[in-house]
Amino acid sequence: MIVVHVTHETVEKIGGIGAVIGGLVTTKAYNDAVGRTILVGPLLQTDRTVENRLGVGAEMLYSSIDGIKDCDDTLARRFRAIESSYDVSIIYGRRNIEETYGQVQANVEVLLVDVFHFNKDRLNLFKGELFKKFNIASKKFEQVWEYEEYVRLAEPAFEALVALGCGGSAAEPVVYLAHEYMGMPLALKVVLDGTSNTRTVFYAHEVASVRPLVELHEGHDLMFYNVLEKLAENGQVLEDVFPEVNDNYKHPLVRAARYLDHIFAVGDYICKELRVLDRHFTYLPIDLVYNGIPARRIDLKTKRINKGRMASYAESLFGDRPDWILTHVARPVISKAVWRDLGVLHEMEPLLKKRGERAAYFMLGSLGGQRRGQDIRQMERVYGWPVHHEQGYPDLSGGEEVLLDLFENFNRDHEYARVVLVNQFGWSRELCGRRMPEDMTFVDIRQGTDVEFGMSIYEPFGISQLEPLSFGAICVPTNVCGCMGFVRAVTGGGGVPNVLEADFTRLAQAVSIEQAKQIGTQQRNQAEAVETARIANELMKHLPRTDKQMQQFIDTGWELARQMSWEQVVNQFVMPALQRTSDLSHLEKSPT
Repeated sequence: MIVVHVTHETVEKIGGIGAVIGGLVTTKAYNDAVGRTILVGPLLQTDRTVENRLGVGAEMLYSSIDGIKDCDDTLARRFRAIESSYDVSIIYGRRNIEETYGQVQANVEVLLVDVFHFNKDRLNLFKGELFKKFNIASKKFEQVWEYEEYVRLAEPAFEALVALGCGGSAAEPVVYLAHEYMGMPLALKVVLDGTSNTRTVFYAHEVASVRPLVELHEGHDLMFYNVLEKLAENGQVLEDVFPEVNDNYKHPLVRAARYLDHIFAVGDYICKELRVLDRHFTYLPIDLVYNGIPARRIDLKTKRINKGRMASYAESLFGDRPDWILTHVARPVISKAVWRDLGVLHEMEPLLKKRGERAAYFMLGSLGGQRRGQDIRQMERVYGWPVHHEQGYPDLSGGEEVLLDLFENFNRDHEYARVVLVNQFGWSRELCGRRMPEDMTFVDIRQGTDVEFGMSIYEPFGISQLEPLSFGAICVPTNVCGCMGFVRAVTGGGGVPNVLEADFTRLAQAVSIEQAKQIGTQQRNQAEAVETARIANELMKHLPRTDKQMQQFIDTGWELARQMSWEQVVNQFVMPALQRTSDLSHLEKSPT
């Protein structure tokens, strides 16, 4: 079997999709079943050096941009013909992919297409086909590059893949995994081509039509998930209640997933959201394919060392050594609901004071890219970064600015719980300043934490929320996070001490769709105040205060993480789903 992953994360891991691909392709179960893996996407950056165009250490086999033609003459001739026909450039080679902690590697093929220039006449013909066959009106979104580049990618990438032997044959079927809306135009091109032994799958890492509805509404998850339940009961679809989804350039592409052979969904709520995307989705095969999480066992001594480094860093920042380390590793965007973390810490303040304990909270995430080490050290000297911040690059930028008052005000009003925003990629002294311990690494923030927050308003799965699980941490996702469905499946709904589930979607009484849609800031604030107080009390009761208790958390966390590892996920969910996909030959596909 050949598996083609269509994604924007072909060259490097940018976010969740890259983590998923890295988790899949480094498992034994995947490699036993899949003979070739090809990552396909547009060339996102034209200013990379030849050595880094496919990532550090990659093997370049063909690049018309760089004059490299190390592949065989037949393939090079085919590539040149495609480039001439579509006025694009092709880059092809191989690179290694690592799982989260770099312990396992896999070698994959990479195909990039430079679509900054394009044969407009051919492109318009393809857009016409998308409209006639799939009701996708590209004209409305032509000025949105994130839409346009993936439509441009479809035809030349498909022909290049055929040249690479991905046309589909009885001997070696080809499965195209369209990761999110980005992969849909190419998947639809495969459908239009009609090759009998190719299969197309929409890999739903989220429902892009839903995310902005949750994020931009004042009621957030409290509003949306109460509306969602009523939509399903009433047999309605999103457009009936939220007509604004039609202005979202991702919506027509995601809705067109109905034309593919199969759909993979990473969480239970993603399945529910897909079912109300379009009435056809009621009858479509949707496989629940959870994401895996890293699973590494550590001992109590290692835990103490890692936590000690985190505590030493906090002490260098605040002057007091904390008893507890709490973290949130995520991009600081609205969906991550960072204000809820601070709400829990606010409720913990009097409880910590009563016990004579202190807590330090680290938010690690950047929207402004990786800052230079010398810029970090300058900010550290001048105004005390990362405890204090200023707006504007190299400090708060790219949307991070909204967190300034949130963190500054919290530290001004609290003594026993203190918070730090580290808006930097990396976790080392070189990248994060001289007050960080010299031997600190990223492993410390994962293995050294007592609590990992993840109380998102929209979280299709949430790998990061559970990454510290096998290291004895208490992980705090919400009920609408996709990972909670996986936890329930593994534990039989019984729960474990390492996972504390938050629920911000409860209402005191039943409401209609119209009433639920009117839920605003006041009701949400009330629900959050109740739930953050409950979470704070639960944490203070269950944080491990002895070596014996800490060892128990390490043991139970490891056992749960082991059952949620990528190897388990691929064996139990991904490969059976791929098998079901390849068994669809009896179905007649028709783009109507």
